[in-house]
Formats: sequence, structure tokens, C-alpha cells
Amino acid sequence: MNPEMRSGESGDLEAVKTLVNAKEKILGEIRKVIVGQDQVIEELLMAILSDGHCLLIGVPGLAKTLMVSTLASVLDLSFKRIQFTPDLMPSDITGTDIIEEDPVTHARDFKFIKGPVFANIVLADEINRTPPKTQAALLQAMQEKEVSAGGNTHSLALPFFVLATQNPIELEGTYPLPEAQLDRFMFSIYVDYPSEAEEKEIVESTTSAYVPDLEKVLSGDDIQRLQKLIRRVPVPDHTLDFAVKLARSTRPTDDSPDYVRNWVSWGAGPRASQYLILGAKTRAVLHGKYAPETEDVRAVAGPVLRHRIVTNFNAEADGISAADIVGRLVADAA
Repeated sequence: MNPEMRSGESGDLEAVKTLVNAKEKILGEIRKVIVGQDQVIEELLMAILSDGHCLLIGVPGLAKTLMVSTLASVLDLSFKRIQFTPDLMPSDITGTDIIEEDPVTHARDFKFIKGPVFANIVLADEINRTPPKTQAALLQAMQEKEVSAGGNTHSLALPFFVLATQNPIELEGTYPLPEAQLDRFMFSIYVDYPSEAEEKEIVESTTSAYVPDLEKVLSGDDIQRLQKLIRRVPVPDHTLDFAVKLARSTRPTDDSPDYVRNWVSWGAGPRASQYLILGAKTRAVLHGKYAPETEDVRAVAGPVLRHRIVTNFNAEADGISAADIVGRLVADAA
């Protein structure tokens, strides 16, 4: 046990044990609905406990939406789903001012009608099917946890998370997300096809009369307390150095590996270093440890870095993706 953990609120060590047990309960409840995808669910939990947002990438039909709504139910959080379409307007997300007349005095005044962004978990479904102007409507909410409309600022209820699903960019009718918005997402999580055995189980369960009874494991207040716990977790110097060096190695500078200079136009910014450490701290706690090690940074490097690297024409010509570059950097990291 690391004695530094005792420097925060009393009971931090017990809180770690409680969170480990809660994680297993959450996975157990979600497995009643979702078959497989344990790694994806754990990464979603890591982002939520780190107070970060997630981008889920996968082809349609892989239960991304069902996974997020199930997670919201198990965590007892309010949930809203926004279906992004080409004609969606920013006010459809944030809300709008309407003129309201007092029935007695007949005086007219503006009243703000809250949009679906006012929820604990907001599912931005197929976020890349709407133009960048509407995508950008989420920026302030994601970063500042507030919405501005009609000259007034409205705070969002905490905890607040945006979990966005995205179709692979090669599919028809998609708009690439601007780099500024991509950087707001802590994790980019790839949702892959199920195995043959998992697909058989999915078909069997979803075509029967089975209706799962989900138990609520954590509350919004619990999550906010756990977020503060994660912030108090100490980070060894060697782990911090490793995370910063890994993030900096993605940038095409004189100190970068040859393949980075050859394949990368822009590397990850400082926010990547922050999220590498936050993700590593959360992963360590979820696995019952009291401080993160380099293995925890390696484990979160893929989801943190791959959407923050902009590859160039050379990479495209060589068939190299950002994920390939991250994998090589992690393998080469000392």
C-alpha cells in the first residue's frame, strides 16, 4: 500500500477496494445485455471516472448505442440520445429561447428550453453524419460543462459525459470531425465485430423473450467522489516521464523516430499527456493498485493517442494508420 494515498480524504484505500468490486458488478450487469466487449466497457468506465469523453468507432449494428444506454442505466445517470443527421441544427442540441406570454399580465419574455445536451450522459449517435457547424455545438458543453444561449450561460448537471458513436470515415455520408473536436475526446475506442461464439450468443438472446433486469451499481454522487479519488492518486516520476515522452514522440521533430517524421503531419498535443496519466491512474485503481506504472500508460496509449495523430500522404501510400504508428511507438518505448 502506498502511504501517499492517505494524504487525501480518509478512507481512500477502502474506496479503491470498493471501486474494484463495483467494477466487477458493473461488468456483470452490462453482460446481461451486451455480449463480449469487456475491453470496450472497461475503457468507457476509465473515461467516465477520469471525467473524460469518449468516441466509439465501429460499423453500424455493433450495439454501440445499446452499450452506452445500458451503462447509463447501471450507473443511475440521466441519459439522452441525439441522432446526428445532415439537417441537425446547433439549437437542436443545446436548446433555444422561445417567447413566452404571461397569461395574467400578457407580458412577453424569453424562456430557455433546454436541449438534450442537459443530461448526465449524452449519446451523440453517428456524430460524423452532421456538418462541422453542428458538431462544434458540443465543444463548449464538453470543455466548459455549460451552454451559452441568448446571452445567458446555463450550467450542465454533473457528472457530464459525451459518448459519441462514429461510423468509419469510409462509409458514405460522413463528415470528418475537426481536429479541435477530436482533441476534446479523451479516448477513441474501436468496437470490433464479435467472435463467432459471441455472435451466436447475441442472436440467441436477442431473438428470445428474455428481458434483463438491471441493478444500479453506482450513482452520480458516487462517480463524482470517485473522480476526486482518481485525482488524488500519486504518480511515480518514472511513470510521468514515460507518459510525457510517449506523447512527445508522436510529434515530427528532430528527436522523433524516422518513421514518425516520415508518416506524421501533426502529433499529439499536451492534452494527450494529461489523458495518458489520468487514464493510467484510473486503470491502476480499477485493477486494485494504488499508483500507476508504465504498463498502465501503455494500456491506454492506443485510445488516447490514435485520434490525435494526423498522418500524411506517405503514410496513406504505405498503408499505415495512426493506430499502427501508436503501436510501434509503444513497442519501441523504453
